Amino acid sequence: MSDLSDIQAARYSWGGDEFIFVELAEEMSLQANFRVMAITKALREQRPDGVLEICPANASYQVRYDPDVIEPHDLLAQLRDLEKRVGDAHDLALSTRVLEIPVLYRDPWTTETLMRFRDRHQDPDATDIEYAARINGYASVEEFIAAHSGSPWFTSMVGFVAGLPFKFQMVPRERQIVVPKYLRPRTDTPKQTVGYGGCFSCIYSVRGAGGYQMFGITPAPIYDPSQSLPDFADFMVFFRPADIVKFTPIDRERYDAYLAEVEAGTFRINARPVEFSLQPFLDDPDGYNARLLEVLR
Repeated sequence: MSDLSDIQAARYSWGGDEFIFVELAEEMSLQANFRVMAITKALREQRPDGVLEICPANASYQVRYDPDVIEPHDLLAQLRDLEKRVGDAHDLALSTRVLEIPVLYRDPWTTETLMRFRDRHQDPDATDIEYAARINGYASVEEFIAAHSGSPWFTSMVGFVAGLPFKFQMVPRERQIVVPKYLRPRTDTPKQTVGYGGCFSCIYSVRGAGGYQMFGITPAPIYDPSQSLPDFADFMVFFRPADIVKFTPIDRERYDAYLAEVEAGTFRINARPVEFSLQPFLDDPDGYNARLLEVLR
């Protein structure tokens, strides 16, 4: 059980006349992210008049408000009260989804791209995934892929660019993969690249600049402004905060087959509803993860 005395006091900052930014912790952890989820969930349920937008992030959140409707210091007092009432959020249970995301690791497209930008990389003589495997102490790229795909990932936030999910590895901290970003950002990254920076995995929702290491690519669309695919009937962005991801390695033949389904408009991401509770996970991460992923079988 978490010790309430160890919780870092939140830092509140004003952003002009319409924003309050709240930093709950200086570093990312599932505990910090759960507090963000709990507070923003409670704020959405209360939805005070004058609150226009609530934007959760990894270890912080931001609220946009109308100062003509709600007095700023009254809103600040409500947020401080929510912080106290939520506490460490250890008893929060989230209704969410487990998602299976197929990944073609070491694909030709990200490999071609990364080779064009070796002058911006820490190790110009290695590919991104070779570098990541080496600095994390894995004996081979295959062993690294097994570690990257072997544990689930918790979606801590969605944003930066439209539909891009940031995902935090659900293992004890001493087993987490950590890889620095490029020394200088690239000017190109293929759409649906599975990337890595710091302690976060991500999926690039669109083609564009980027600084995360590139490990592979998924055929699964995660952003569809046209909403033409069945996974996007309700919203153009697929991922939601608290989604839990299982990366599944696939070969080129399976990748091409999935891509044909995307082009035919029939592809669906394998998604199953679950309820996730933080404290049981913290008590037994490996056992909890194994039970969690059984829903995909």
